[in-house]
Amino acid sequence: MSRLPGRAEHHWLWQEGAACRELGSRLFFHITGEPAPDREARHEAAKEVCALCPVQRDCLRHALEVGEPFGIWGGLTEGERRRLGAAGGERPALSSTA
Repeated sequence: MSRLPGRAEHHWLWQEGAACRELGSRLFFHITGEPAPDREARHEAAKEVCALCPVQRDCLRHALEVGEPFGIWGGLTEGERRRLGAAGGERPALSSTA
């Protein structure tokens, strides 16, 4: 290859506006040995952050496009994203504007 590919920050630039940016990953990714009631409470808390996030649609779009297997992305758990894909690819409208 004689030249490098062009810039690609448009693939991740949306993350700069994410409501979770300063919260760390513990709220959005499972903890080994986490009891089910704690997991459910953590999921609800994470989804509350996602519900107020200005880039929620971009986040969900990213997770669906790359097949993100772990964590809460765009307000959906890994299981919810899998079920969404198993339902025949029916996905929420993911326009780039909120």
